[in-house]
Parts: sequence; C-alpha cells; structure tokens
Amino acid sequence: MEPRELLKIENLEIRYRTDESPSSAVISRFNLEIFPGETLALVGESGCGKTTIALAILRLLDFPGQIIGGKIFYNGENLLALPEKRLRQIRWKEIAMIFQEPAAVLNPLRRVGSQVAEALRLHLGLDAKTARQKTLQLFAQVSLAEAPRCFAAYPHELSGGMRQRAMIAMAIACQPKLIIADEPTTALDVCTQQEVLDCLLRLKHEMGLSLLFISHNLALVAKFADRLTIMHQGKIVEVGATAEVLERPRHAQTCRLSEAARRFSPESFSTKGISHILN
Repeated sequence: MEPRELLKIENLEIRYRTDESPSSAVISRFNLEIFPGETLALVGESGCGKTTIALAILRLLDFPGQIIGGKIFYNGENLLALPEKRLRQIRWKEIAMIFQEPAAVLNPLRRVGSQVAEALRLHLGLDAKTARQKTLQLFAQVSLAEAPRCFAAYPHELSGGMRQRAMIAMAIACQPKLIIADEPTTALDVCTQQEVLDCLLRLKHEMGLSLLFISHNLALVAKFADRLTIMHQGKIVEVGATAEVLERPRHAQTCRLSEAARRFSPESFSTKGISHILN
C-alpha cells in the first residue's frame, strides 16, 4: 500500500492581476505530492513560479497574486478552505518556511534572538525566560557559534550564513512536519552554502521531517533529493525518482537544466557520477 501523502496540490491555478485587468494564469494545472519523510526538490528557471507555489501553500501570496482554482491538502485538510484561525495553527507548527534572503524577513531594528523567542512565545505559549532558553538551545542545534552573542546581535551584525542558520532555528522551533526551503543557499558563498545545506539535511533526518527544497540548481539537489519535480513556465513538466530523471530526462527543460549543471559544476554532476552522488 502506498504511503499517504503529507501534502497534495491538485490543479492549482494562480494569476497576477492589476486593478485594471487580470493577467492570464502564471501557474496552471499544477499538481504535486510530498510524502512523509521524503525530500522533494522543485527545480526550475528563475521566474517560473517556484516561490509563488511556496507562498500559496501557506496562503501567504499577496496582491496582485491570486489563487483562482485548485486545492492544497495537508494531512487531508484543504488549506485553501480553512478559516484563518485554523491556518495559523498550521503555519510554523506544522509547515514552516525558510526564505531565500533572511535579511528580508528579519526585522533590522530588533535583535535576532528576540525575534526567534517571540515566535516561540506566540506559537508555543512559552514565557520570556523559557523562550530565551529554548532559542539558545535551537541556536546550538543549528551549530550557530556563540549562541548568546548571536541572540543579542542585530541582523546586520551577523554573516549571511549565520542569519540563515537563525532562520532554520526559527523554522524547526515548533517541530513542524514539513519545511519549505526556498533557495536557502542562493545568496551565500560556496563554502557557506554547503555548511547551511549540511545543517538543514542533518536536522531533516534527525527530526524525521519532510522537505520541499526549491532551487534553480539541479546539480545541488541531485546530491540529496529523493524525487525531482521539474517546473517550467508555471507548470510541472517532469517528475520522478532523482536517479531516473537525471539518467533518462524526458523533457527539453530537464535536459537544459542538466546541461547547465554539467557546464557549471562538472565535478559534482555527471551521468557517470550520479550513483556516487546519490549514495
């Protein structure tokens, strides 16, 4: 018997509109499934709608974005039909998101630790002292060096990698079942990318999480994704087990992404080396 999906998107349609006139759908007939404990990579070119999908799952898509059709089921509940009160119970506690650029999420005028602690107090009902202790524990869990200093620091006083680790700490704080990681390493240098990625994958396995990892870099996700979903111009064009998609791509967009990956990262992405990458 097949495992029941944790998240299922059915025929999702999204458009962007202005006050003058609606545009055509930018996400069309979009279907996606994520199973418990798996890592699914959503890969596509910039502007194809990957982040739009991530925001739609949590109903964080703002105007001019508009969901005009479809359903998004989480554990059997249609997120698009839930009242806001129930949706707030699911956000962060059940489904958390790591954004591409932490500086755009963290308040520059507030200390980093206080922002993570506030999330704990809001979602878990912790008092200030307990929330601080829990935040320091989370910082240690994500290997954020000098946790007390980082707790008291403002976002601009931390490096990009440290800010991203703080966002990972916030994402795992309520022990969600699913984490959506929206290109979490894109703004980082190569060494820091690998450190942050290793941290995220370690936590994923330790906590038994499901992971939706969004990226434009096929070579990056080939190393760890259980399944690949290839997206192009608002649609899914190919999906399957990672090794199968990489070794026998069926769509032209998959071939283009594969060729780009081989061109820019030949040492880590080759047909000959796929088995090594996936083991």
